[in-house]
Amino acid sequence: MATLATPVRKRGHEDRPAKEQAPAVRAFRATPFTYGTLLIVAAILTTPLVFVGSIALSSDATVNNGAFTIIPREFHWDNFARVFSTELPVGTFLLNSVLISLFSVAGQVLSSGLVGYAFARLRAPGKNTMFLIVIATMMIPTQITMIPQFILFRDLGWVNTFLPLIVPNFFSNAFNVFLVRQFVSRLPSELDEAAMMDGLSFFGIYRRIMFPMLRPVLIAIGIFTLTHTWGDFMGPLIYLNDESKMPLALGVQYITATSQAGQAPPWNLVMVGSILLALPMILVYYLGQKYLYEMDISGGSAGVK
Repeated sequence: MATLATPVRKRGHEDRPAKEQAPAVRAFRATPFTYGTLLIVAAILTTPLVFVGSIALSSDATVNNGAFTIIPREFHWDNFARVFSTELPVGTFLLNSVLISLFSVAGQVLSSGLVGYAFARLRAPGKNTMFLIVIATMMIPTQITMIPQFILFRDLGWVNTFLPLIVPNFFSNAFNVFLVRQFVSRLPSELDEAAMMDGLSFFGIYRRIMFPMLRPVLIAIGIFTLTHTWGDFMGPLIYLNDESKMPLALGVQYITATSQAGQAPPWNLVMVGSILLALPMILVYYLGQKYLYEMDISGGSAGVK
């Protein structure tokens, strides 16, 4: 009598006991408590900005009495025009900030892209050691190099010019080089090899192939550099002496120092200058936030290979 063989079935995920199966991932569902907490946190974080706007719209009498309120009760929009008619050249301050920031962004984008691409693709003896040295410079506090840099720029005759604030950006920095290198490391090397077979040099590969692909990370570097340079106070304070060469970040502080002894500084005009400092950065972040999200190097952090 023939016997029927029972097929042996391997034990799979469906045969596991209920206790051994991995728990299902549940989607997060917001509750009224969640929205209430977020509203409270948002209100706390927004209060200083609202207070700045309230002071900026205040009258001179309110400033002299110090009767400021968080919620604006006065709306003197003419303060935004008055700030340009003070004894200080606020319009020149604003123009200087634009010039310094744009040249600094251009320098960081050009140098960071080239240096990061070189560390990721070019082969040279000691390249990894050099890259580690570059990364190690991120551990050096800025205060340590402040005096040697000032002596160097003073001997070059660059004090009281824009050069100490602009030229160093054309030599990149370790953080931006790291960003570009990690971004390039996750791009397929077959692109370079195919371009080399077509006769392109390394610079040609970078200019025609890599540069368009690096747009998210380079725009992110530009945003980081613009944010730092636009609000930089210490650098202009060290290297610039003439009022006609000061940027807006330093000029706003000078507005508080122009009042007579015993008289309250024009805080409404000072807050107007602060708003002029903040609004461009808010606009830049709003327009470039998608590039910041695209600059995701977490999946391509190849480390030092």
